[in-house]
Amino acid sequence: MRKSLLPTIFALALLIAVAATKVDAGPLDSPGASKSMICSACHGFGGNSPGNTVPIIAGMAPAYFKKAIKDYAEGKRPSPEMEPYSKYVMQAGLDEIATYFAEQKKQPSRIKVEPAAAKRGAALSAQCTVCHNPQGEGDPEKGFPVLRGQPAGYLQGQLLILKEDKRKLEDTSLDELKKKLLRGFSDRDIADLAAYFSSLK
Repeated sequence: MRKSLLPTIFALALLIAVAATKVDAGPLDSPGASKSMICSACHGFGGNSPGNTVPIIAGMAPAYFKKAIKDYAEGKRPSPEMEPYSKYVMQAGLDEIATYFAEQKKQPSRIKVEPAAAKRGAALSAQCTVCHNPQGEGDPEKGFPVLRGQPAGYLQGQLLILKEDKRKLEDTSLDELKKKLLRGFSDRDIADLAAYFSSLK
């Protein structure tokens, strides 16, 4: 009888030892994880958007994320879709949610672009790299977002909004430069630029 209990006792001891082992924190263990779940409905789990018109926010610099959310909430960056959610983020914990997304690994958009469009966009991109850098890395701390690997549909939509002057930049000199630059691009040029920066991994 005693011999038959030994395997059971050993198994229980092993189970307790495993349970007591320290486990590394997972992607849902950070303070902002639970608060950010509502964002996943559109932006994908961990901020890696699966769609073509919603931006990837995984790996986004906290300073840029917080500025964008505040601008949406205050109506400085018009978006009927984002305004209510940005207000939720402001109330739920902007710092924690920004930190959570910044810690997630960004995966480039899975949406394929036409190689010919990306090639045409590359030829047009030199003017954009003055602020957004040669590979679309941007400078989020200065307000220039990362363009590389974002969905082409999202980039195209934002460029059109900027071209139509529906979204203004706080720096007036940059805003004038933006208007002058985008005025010279046709809608196809803008689509090609979006394809190019989206294709960069």
